[in-house]
Amino acid sequence: MAGTCIALVSGGIDSPVAVARMLATGWKIYPVHCSQEPVTGPEAEEKTIASLRHLLTMEGSIGDAARANLSRELIITPVADALAKFTEKWNHSEYFIHMKRLFNAIATNRAEQVGASHVLTGENLGQVSSQTLGNLGGVEIATPLLPLRPLLAFDKVDIMAMARILGTLPISEGIEVCDALGPSKPTTVANKEWLERSEQRAGGLQSLARSSFSQRRIVQL
Repeated sequence: MAGTCIALVSGGIDSPVAVARMLATGWKIYPVHCSQEPVTGPEAEEKTIASLRHLLTMEGSIGDAARANLSRELIITPVADALAKFTEKWNHSEYFIHMKRLFNAIATNRAEQVGASHVLTGENLGQVSSQTLGNLGGVEIATPLLPLRPLLAFDKVDIMAMARILGTLPISEGIEVCDALGPSKPTTVANKEWLERSEQRAGGLQSLARSSFSQRRIVQL
């Protein structure tokens, strides 16, 4: 099966590997990067751009698939202002779940432009607090897009080995600062009613996503 998806590309090790695996199966991919500048530096965006450009210049089947099916337009969407709304005492422990829900809602906005049916991520079961089974469920219901998680059951060591073979590992390695605003003790069990209530209090998830997406810019790959 192959179709059209929105890829959430973070600049970390996992997401370029996920993109490459789905390119290999014929998926048309439109990449989106959610930028946390100025809370963080430009490194995540720079690594995202570099890893996607690397896939486009590779020799062999992955490179051919990237040149055929990877959109040359990378959408950069600023999210720092929206994420700051989830640092209050009453919602901070769910910060990482709100963050991923926001990213998925932003992906929905892009999907409406290009006719995508799925959202692609590099999520791996249990790797971080937002990727427990319950929290993954709490994240995926924030969008009508169907989830693509080709790395879900892989060990991190295996993912790093794949990245090394692809040549994206040296690009992606380094400190990840996506948790700059995160709590010291994040929740590992999502509560749908509480998440929705907190997001409504912060202005509404869809409204926050639309506002962030309206400030997007395009980087040509």
